[in-house]
Amino acid sequence: MPAVEKISIALPPEMAANVRKAVETGEFASTSEVVRDALHEWMLKRNLRQQSLDEMRSLCRQAQQDKTPGAPVDEILDRLERKYQALADAAR
Repeated sequence: MPAVEKISIALPPEMAANVRKAVETGEFASTSEVVRDALHEWMLKRNLRQQSLDEMRSLCRQAQQDKTPGAPVDEILDRLERKYQALADAAR
């Protein structure tokens, strides 16, 4: 097993009860495993959020550098209105 560092955390009573219950029901082998799993999920979510932000920043930079003329706003809004009206009509 790789080197580990032992730390102590404080949890509200409901969270602590949920952690204990997860161990008692056999979902996890130990409270440490519950916390490691939660931290792993948090890190994945955090990385995905950062990737999304990086992608949005890139798309914004590309859009700012794009010198081709865009579509007029009124045209886009009319197209969206027709689209959603068609969807509403189809749902009836």
